[in-house]
Amino acid sequence: MYHEFKDKIVLITGGNSGIGKAVAFAFAKEGAKVIICGRDSIKGTSVIAEGKNNGWDMDFICIDVSVAEEVKNMIKEIIEEYGRIDIAFNNAGVDGDVAKTADCSIENWDNVMKVNINGTFYCMKYEIIEMMKTGGGAIVNNISVSGHRGFPGCIAYVTSKHSLVGLTQGAAMEYAGNQIRINGISPGLIKTPMTDKDAARSENYTEWVNKIEPLGRIGQPEEVADAVLWLCSSKASFVTGHIMAVDGGILAR
Repeated sequence: MYHEFKDKIVLITGGNSGIGKAVAFAFAKEGAKVIICGRDSIKGTSVIAEGKNNGWDMDFICIDVSVAEEVKNMIKEIIEEYGRIDIAFNNAGVDGDVAKTADCSIENWDNVMKVNINGTFYCMKYEIIEMMKTGGGAIVNNISVSGHRGFPGCIAYVTSKHSLVGLTQGAAMEYAGNQIRINGISPGLIKTPMTDKDAARSENYTEWVNKIEPLGRIGQPEEVADAVLWLCSSKASFVTGHIMAVDGGILAR
């Protein structure tokens, strides 16, 4: 479908499971060289083994995106090995504890901000530096419908995702002239380990999903992957600073 991705160098953070894994496999199927990163080396190694069994060109780097020096070293390692980064999907993120504002611990707040905001900023900073050297590229940040609405009970997560909208659109305006397109996606309820955890806490989770999702079902990671690939392709050559909802209609309510 996207022959243009063949031999492109693609970085995906948080690629060990869920949406990140689906996007990694989607790019790899198209012939891209895909590098995923994450904190869990066992999961990362397993994903790479699965990909290689399918004949795909994939690699894993174990890092914590909330540590700037680790991100810097990861980008350096990729450049030394492959010479460039063409596409980046900044997907790594955490949901944090279920807590209202007054009950949110300082530790939970700090951890969510470090991973979701700082981690995405660190990745963008070093990705952009390298993309400017090679004439451009495409970046997509994973935001969430929580970046657009004030959902209760997860104040740190909601705040971090709202911040990513500003980070994405601000950077898109700064580097449009350098042929670096920067967009975001805002998934709704997608079947991932994060939503599996939510489902385990609620007896009526399926009923709740069917009620909140206008399409009446939970989304699949592959449906988000389709949107990411489109945003990174030449079919979206005139699209930058856009936050695409892949949410089953939640934000249209």
